[in-house]
Amino acid sequence: MAEKQNNNKTLSEKEGIDQPTRLNPKAAERLKKNRSKTPSTQKITEGLLAGNKTQLSRALTRIESTAEKHQQEGREIIEACLPHANKSIRIGVTGVPGVGKSTFIESFGSLLTSKDHNVAVLTVDPSSSLSKGSILGDKTRMEELVKDPNAFIRPSASGDSLGGVAQKTREAIILCEAAGYNIIIIETVGVGQSETAVHSMTDFFLLLKLAGAGDELQGIKRGIMEMADAIVINKADGENLKAAKMAKNEFNRALHLYPPKESGWTPKTLTCSALENNGIDSVWKLIETYISETKKNEYFQHKRTEQNKFWLLQTIENTLKRDFYNNPKVKTALEDQLKLIEANKTSPFEAATYLLSLKE
Repeated sequence: MAEKQNNNKTLSEKEGIDQPTRLNPKAAERLKKNRSKTPSTQKITEGLLAGNKTQLSRALTRIESTAEKHQQEGREIIEACLPHANKSIRIGVTGVPGVGKSTFIESFGSLLTSKDHNVAVLTVDPSSSLSKGSILGDKTRMEELVKDPNAFIRPSASGDSLGGVAQKTREAIILCEAAGYNIIIIETVGVGQSETAVHSMTDFFLLLKLAGAGDELQGIKRGIMEMADAIVINKADGENLKAAKMAKNEFNRALHLYPPKESGWTPKTLTCSALENNGIDSVWKLIETYISETKKNEYFQHKRTEQNKFWLLQTIENTLKRDFYNNPKVKTALEDQLKLIEANKTSPFEAATYLLSLKE
């Protein structure tokens, strides 16, 4: 009797109507299985060498990961890809924020794919010093190039890496070359004079400049200017065309102040409008001339060899730094030393000497 009264209560739950199935159960099960599968290192490598963009992306994620398991897998993938690498032209594109690097690369990359080249673009976005995050928005700016089947775009965060590139950019170049991309374009963060690390990993270093933005005065400064193999004045269109031509003359005069390059190449200055797609073909012809001349005088291979030596030294430095901070003794002692510095009981130099002695 009590049970009957309970069922007649206002808040008692009544049997409802089942919702219609929106997804085929077999398709759902298949989707779940595919999601749960983690491809092996061998499968990723095989797919990458076959030109599969998905497996290339997975390989790049492995080498960028800080997880010990992924780092080991990344090293295995790189070792397998090395025999298939070093068959591309590596082009570094740098310039101040707002100079139009993404727009230029989209026009430039589209030109190259129309000439039957396979183009990989490695873009580097700055990471926030506060949140440690990065927008990674360069890929969304290249609306047309990203849809091109002969192009691959990979944005990465700069993290705490200096010099305008990401920490794993060199490894990413090798993977893209192994995947069949014969032209690698590296778009840097765009921090100006200090952006020099990209020079140590590219064959041709292209510096984008603006007219009428005070950039003409930078022509007399050392640093990134004397590393450039070509200076291109972008946004040479409309009312800015006259100023761009004047800036070109100013930079040409400035380039004569620098000593001759080891490559024997004399840097050139060009103007272009990436927005209107004018002058882009001239930039590519200039790069082709540079590659031809440096291969003829054997500087091209010499520079690649020097870059590999630099890569070795930087890898050693990065490994030592990682091992130092991951040492359990150092982790504990570091916190203590930071507190002593806050209390003015030790100096940063004494603390550093003590911490380094723990590794001996």
